[in-house]
Amino acid sequence: MNNKSKAVFLMLLSALGFAFMAAMVKLAGDIPLAEKVFFRNLVSFIVVFVASRNSGESLICKKENFKYVLARSLLGLTGVFLYFYSINNLYLADSSMINKLSPIFIIIFAAIFLKEKLNAVKIISMVVAFIGVLLVIKPQWDLSILPAASGLLSAAFAGGAYTMVRYLKDKEKPATIVFYFSLISVVGTFPLVLLNFSKPTLNQLIYLILIGIFAAIAQIALTYSYKYAPASEVAVYNYTNIIFSAILGFIIWQETPDALSIVGGIIIILVALVVYLYNKKNDN
Repeated sequence: MNNKSKAVFLMLLSALGFAFMAAMVKLAGDIPLAEKVFFRNLVSFIVVFVASRNSGESLICKKENFKYVLARSLLGLTGVFLYFYSINNLYLADSSMINKLSPIFIIIFAAIFLKEKLNAVKIISMVVAFIGVLLVIKPQWDLSILPAASGLLSAAFAGGAYTMVRYLKDKEKPATIVFYFSLISVVGTFPLVLLNFSKPTLNQLIYLILIGIFAAIAQIALTYSYKYAPASEVAVYNYTNIIFSAILGFIIWQETPDALSIVGGIIIILVALVVYLYNKKNDN
């Protein structure tokens, strides 16, 4: 298996891992969000910490980069809270579709904060993608819109977090960024867990642990995928997460997205494909 094939395989594994993570979030039921988020990051923290100890590699970030690492961590943590809330209250496929708008927000934030140029392709892509997400959300402009709005905001916060990652890519090791994100998430959610602790049943405890395991598998696979090939060549395969989520939603909860959601999802995937091909052409 050559490096490109390894990268594609790992990206597909990452997409599948995140789909299973989302399914575990939903299966955990009425466990408070803070507990779900805590377990999601606890496993990643342990994995990265143990791996660094075994390799002897330092995970301490440079002083001048700390504020950016902190911003990435806080944006990511907020995004996870919002995403988990949307998972709890939407079809699995719908929450996945909305969350996949994060690359569009990266375009916006990169233009604002990293001074990357906007062009006609990027602007048209953003407009069309938002049309797609409106088809998925089908806004009613009452409280019923909260889960979908939460999903949209989760994509925005994820976009902000990944913009920080893009800024830090040549300044800090990926393991350092993941370590601080996991550490800050665990420390930040622990007091919330204590304030509103709900003792899980044995099944719920298993689901909580699996949230962390699948998230760690997905994150590690994603990291190594980018190690074997440029993001411009493999990032598009991450959108298979929508397909995996739709399959799991149907198998476990007999969820069937309606026609508008399907059309909206297709639009979002097509926009992602256009942006992917455009970036690949420019990278070459």
